[in-house]
Amino acid sequence: MECEIPTVNEDPKKIKEIFESVKTIAIPGLSPDENKPSHRVAKYLKEQGFKIIPIYPKGDEILGEKVYRSLEDIKERVDMVDMFRKASVADELVDIIARRNDVKVLWLQEGIVNNKAASRAKQMGLKVVQNRCAMIEHMRVMNS
Repeated sequence: MECEIPTVNEDPKKIKEIFESVKTIAIPGLSPDENKPSHRVAKYLKEQGFKIIPIYPKGDEILGEKVYRSLEDIKERVDMVDMFRKASVADELVDIIARRNDVKVLWLQEGIVNNKAASRAKQMGLKVVQNRCAMIEHMRVMNS
């Protein structure tokens, strides 16, 4: 496994602005397994009042929300995409985001870095966060 250092990342001071502007978060890789980080983070975000949209290859419902197979299948507005997948998936995700006109933030969870995809997303006008946990960052900026 190759480790990549994030060269494209939002200024940590702007993360609070992200959470204040976002209402709906699509979560590729949201697992139904309560022990997985994706499940814990999504549950936390939902408890904080965000509308979460699970994207997972199996099942009909996670955390009481309808499961979609792809970001392309979601018809409602999505403000942020919070990805829990392999870094290489971010390239395809940015392609899909480019075909939508609603996503404003691409968030790659802790341990996930894809500078090529992040750079493309930035060029499209998105805010980009890599290698950070949305739950930890939300706790940090909203409780300080």
